[in-house]
Amino acid sequence: MTVRAWENLQIPAPGTFSLDVAHTRIGFVVKHMMVSKVRGNFADFSGTVTIAENPLESSAELTIKTESITTGVADRDGHLRSDDFLAVDKFPELTFRSTRVVGHSGDEFTLLGDLTIRDVTKQVELTVEYGGAGTNPWGQEVWGFSITTEIDREEFGLTWNQALEAGGVLVGKKVKIEIEGEANRA
Repeated sequence: MTVRAWENLQIPAPGTFSLDVAHTRIGFVVKHMMVSKVRGNFADFSGTVTIAENPLESSAELTIKTESITTGVADRDGHLRSDDFLAVDKFPELTFRSTRVVGHSGDEFTLLGDLTIRDVTKQVELTVEYGGAGTNPWGQEVWGFSITTEIDREEFGLTWNQALEAGGVLVGKKVKIEIEGEANRA
């Protein structure tokens, strides 16, 4: 593994890395009936991270196939794919393109970028925790990361909901996004 020291971290040498789909999970959490949480993930995605000479000038992009959403419940997954939510026939992809790194502390970086859902693009702020770098048993350079953010789904046109008799709504507005993964030198 070609690594270099940077601000008390051992980070990869500059270059482009592809997300390792077999070792990356793109998940989400949303409140259900205001009393519990539903978790799900997207199974079909691709992305790259380009580590710059100055790590604070690095960039990332991600494309997710909306039809790959799964929560483990077929009826719910069908509803999430429908026009009430992701409208996968009209909007087959979600995309993220970073715009800049705006700060860091230790192994935690703050990344701004443009998230597009249903042809609505909004700036989001991601918290990226760098997990370290190494070489896998097959000689491939790899580094790990954990990413979190929270979005308001209604800002992206995902406004379907149902009022509850006891007050409140069926589906929460806030969606927590959690990405755990690895990237390999391309």
